[in-house]
Amino acid sequence: MPPKLVPELEVSNLDESLRFYIGLAGFRILYGRPEEGFVFLDRDGVHLMLEEAEGPGRRFHKAALERPFGRGINFQIEVEDVDALWTRMRDAAPITLPFEERWYRREDEELGHHQFVAADPDGYLLRFFTSLGTRPVAG
Repeated sequence: MPPKLVPELEVSNLDESLRFYIGLAGFRILYGRPEEGFVFLDRDGVHLMLEEAEGPGRRFHKAALERPFGRGINFQIEVEDVDALWTRMRDAAPITLPFEERWYRREDEELGHHQFVAADPDGYLLRFFTSLGTRPVAG
C-alpha cells in the first residue's frame, strides 16, 4: 500500500540535492523523469519527491521561491541507526540541531529519540532519529 502522504520538494539544483539525499542521507531513487527534472526517493519506507524548481516540469505554485525553502517545517525521519548517519553527515552537511537525546511527553509517557537536524542544499530541515522507546513521565 503506497503512503498517503508524500512530500514533493522543489529544489534549486537536482544534481546537488541528489548528492545530499543519496550520498549523505541514504535515500535511493525509486524512479525518475529526467525530462521533467523529477525523482521519487525512498529510504526504508520514507518517500520524498524532488523536482527542480526551474526545470521543465510543471509548477504547482506561482510564488517565487526564496531560500531557505520550506521555512517553518522540518521532516521527522525515523532511521535504524541514527548514530551511523550522524557520523556520516556531521561534517558534510549544515547541522541545525546537533546530536542529542530528547524525550517528548505524550499523555502519561515519554517517547525517547536520539536525533539531529540537518539542512539540505535548499534549507529544508530533516530531523533524523532512532527511537529510544518509551518511559513513564517523571514526577
